[in-house]
Amino acid sequence: MSTATDPAAAARHVERAKPRPYRFDRDWFSRNGVYVALALLIVVNVLITPNFVSTGNLRLQLVQVAPILIVALGMAVVIGTGGIDLSVGAVIALSAALIPLYIGYGPVAAVLVGLVAGVATGALGGTVIARFGIQPIVATLAIMVAGRGVANLVGSEIKSIRDPGLRELGSGGVLGVPYVVLAAGLVAVVVWFVVRKTTTGRQIVAVGGNLRAAALAGVPVRRVITTVYILSGVLAAFAGVLLAARLQASDPTRLGLFVELYAITAVVVGGTPLRGGQVRVLGTVAGALLMQLVTSTLIAQSAPDAVAQVAQAVIVVLAVYLQLGRKGSR
Repeated sequence: MSTATDPAAAARHVERAKPRPYRFDRDWFSRNGVYVALALLIVVNVLITPNFVSTGNLRLQLVQVAPILIVALGMAVVIGTGGIDLSVGAVIALSAALIPLYIGYGPVAAVLVGLVAGVATGALGGTVIARFGIQPIVATLAIMVAGRGVANLVGSEIKSIRDPGLRELGSGGVLGVPYVVLAAGLVAVVVWFVVRKTTTGRQIVAVGGNLRAAALAGVPVRRVITTVYILSGVLAAFAGVLLAARLQASDPTRLGLFVELYAITAVVVGGTPLRGGQVRVLGTVAGALLMQLVTSTLIAQSAPDAVAQVAQAVIVVLAVYLQLGRKGSR
């Protein structure tokens, strides 16, 4: 029967033809909102912030965000498995505190010692979590406290770094691009390749998506969990090396303070869900840049630090809310 002779069918046809009201797509915004927010913030800064597009300002913004981005990339991989790593700030302090002690053996040896410290702390946290079933937040919190204490015992005080090679690493560059920015970019490319193009990346996502199903499918769950914490530890140690080189000093009390919170913020804002099962590398890069610009924008407008902290907190809450999805899928 045609719609011309069926009143009910004709009514349904008219109903479908009506323009539907706009419905906010939370899923789309959760995936892409960080890019939209970053683009809008850049436009706002171009309009209201003097010298925002100057070479000096852009260089400063990238140099400041580079260590946090490196830590955030390691954090994103950990969160991809459904875990969390609160020890990264302490690892930064420990790595930087070790450099002045071994700089007499050459800058390469000192840097390697700092990176080994990151590998050791990451392996410790990953082993405790994977082998003994300790909650990640508990295990890494303990390492955070202990690591900061060891850093203060080892470093004891602020020590300057006078090695020309490390100073060049912190302040030099190639074709106007600072070494620290190049290092952060290289780390982002490597992490993206591992996550998207390797078996390890697929295993990380599988463990975060459903640990039990991954184990039944033959995924080496314990090895994957240990590996991501080692990666997070070594990237945090690398960030500590870069910070010490840029500041030309190590300060075990203050260096790396609250970095774990900034890293988690960048990951969450970038769209990686805290429940695991996804790793959004490009989103993490955009999230780190967004949070850096939020802070610098407010400072440029003479807002106090407290306002910047509140703004970051609001952004994090909004990002987590968008990740919750529709009510039926919570």
